[in-house]
Amino acid sequence: MGALRQGGGAAVNAAEWIASRLPELLEEHGVVGAQLAVLADGEIIDAAAGVLDAGTRAPVTTESLFQIASITKVWTATLVQELVNEGRLDLDAPVRDVLPGFRPVITPRQLLTHTSGLDGDLFHDTGSGDDAVEKFVARLADAAQIAPPGELWSYCNSGFTVLGRIVEVLRGKPFNAVLEERLAAPLRLTVATTYAERTASHAVGHEDGRPVTDPGPESDWPAGSALAMSARDLLAFARMHLATPTFAVMREPQVLLPDFGNRASWGLGWELPDYSGGPVIGHHGANRGLASFLRVAPERGIAVALLTNGGAAREVFDHVIENVFSELAGVRRPEPPTPPDAPEPVNERFLGSYRCAGHEVVVTQADHGRVRVDLDGEEREFVALRDDAVIALERPHTVLVLMGDLVHFGRAAARIWEPPGGET
Repeated sequence: MGALRQGGGAAVNAAEWIASRLPELLEEHGVVGAQLAVLADGEIIDAAAGVLDAGTRAPVTTESLFQIASITKVWTATLVQELVNEGRLDLDAPVRDVLPGFRPVITPRQLLTHTSGLDGDLFHDTGSGDDAVEKFVARLADAAQIAPPGELWSYCNSGFTVLGRIVEVLRGKPFNAVLEERLAAPLRLTVATTYAERTASHAVGHEDGRPVTDPGPESDWPAGSALAMSARDLLAFARMHLATPTFAVMREPQVLLPDFGNRASWGLGWELPDYSGGPVIGHHGANRGLASFLRVAPERGIAVALLTNGGAAREVFDHVIENVFSELAGVRRPEPPTPPDAPEPVNERFLGSYRCAGHEVVVTQADHGRVRVDLDGEEREFVALRDDAVIALERPHTVLVLMGDLVHFGRAAARIWEPPGGET
């Protein structure tokens, strides 16, 4: 079965498609288990396939809970926006007005839009107690800044943990308690906010088809370490967003992303990909062996959520976007960049080593005007996309953008070494 058939109600057509196609897609792309939910005609329909754990073979159901990883950031942004709506927080006032011990001079708006300049992938294990977020943020007091505040978009996990601490201070309760009381409970959603709440109904991450037994620290809850739910409940949250006028401001573009070959911008917590046919918002997330995807067309009231626990999840998501989301919402995502047929030689200014928290990039000369890029231990050949950008020859066609002495791949990494005269 390809795209949705024509005729009939949108929800009915979507239900038929996902029920028949989801198991096939998992088989085709080696995905261990998944839930897929669609919001159409004001109704949420969902399906499940595969297993929660390759060891136990327990089946995924529509009630199973999957970690949503960085999609949690939209929940955190929503809690922040509630404080703004109540007049209790100014997005453009210094963070230190709420957190006096916090030294970087940045604002909540810059944190929400990933423009604070904070080195973004700092992960500290400060336990799982009610003071875990407070302890985590205390360790960010002297965090490095990869760029001056407000000047550069660079994805920043650490910044959302700071936002979570703002929520805690202004609400007088631990972050997880605020999330439960203000979002999950009013919407009657079943969520798990800590690893301790895991049961046999939780999906387990998988790498190379094997269960991942160590999920890592959960102390950066507001950035996406532990929150779990079903795809249906994730769309109930998205539906609430569309029905709440005071949250519409979160969907307004705040900053353009670097030019990775397809124009995109960022709102207050929301990613704003450049679809044709109407605005689209969303987010995605990844923890060890888990991947989650959310796309919403606000003007059409259409949304999809895909939650997975191992395998080529991005390939499944691509099918869902092309054959369900785009068909229902009447939108089309931009064509991803591909290597040019006859690329120019790569600008020698790319050569060198770059580093940021958690990531290292080494760019060396290769044959035929190409470069060899080692990104976190994975080495591939790249060709010139533009004078200031290179693209991987093989899929996925990762794009790196050169910005002065920074190389940008979603995170900005600073040059730490440059070969003399541009030679290796």
